[in-house]
Amino acid sequence: MKIVLTGIACAFALLTTMPSAYADPPTHNTVCLDAGNIDHYSYPDDKTILFHMNAGKVRIWRNDLPRACPGLKFEQGIALEIRGGVICSNMQVVYVLRRWTPCFLGAFTPYTPPPKATEQGAHD
Repeated sequence: MKIVLTGIACAFALLTTMPSAYADPPTHNTVCLDAGNIDHYSYPDDKTILFHMNAGKVRIWRNDLPRACPGLKFEQGIALEIRGGVICSNMQVVYVLRRWTPCFLGAFTPYTPPPKATEQGAHD
């Protein structure tokens, strides 16, 4: 009985100290994204997930995973459990679709796509 109460107390302490959700640049180290504002994800490589947002000042958030997540780019999909309507940096695990490889999220940073290359040799 004591173990159950301790586990519940720890879970309650964790939930009460979770940061609030926002989609603008953070003022501290933990960034939480409102899951309802995520339009889609993209996967440039096995260590990076881009969160494309519907709203907020930052339209794309980059998450740099602490380690490579095998199959992430190839499978082009993740599954994750969303608690309290937010996805938080350094606090959640994602799973690569079809492989179910678990991978921890890393830090979120605002992302600006590189400018597209202009066509070479275009004449006026």
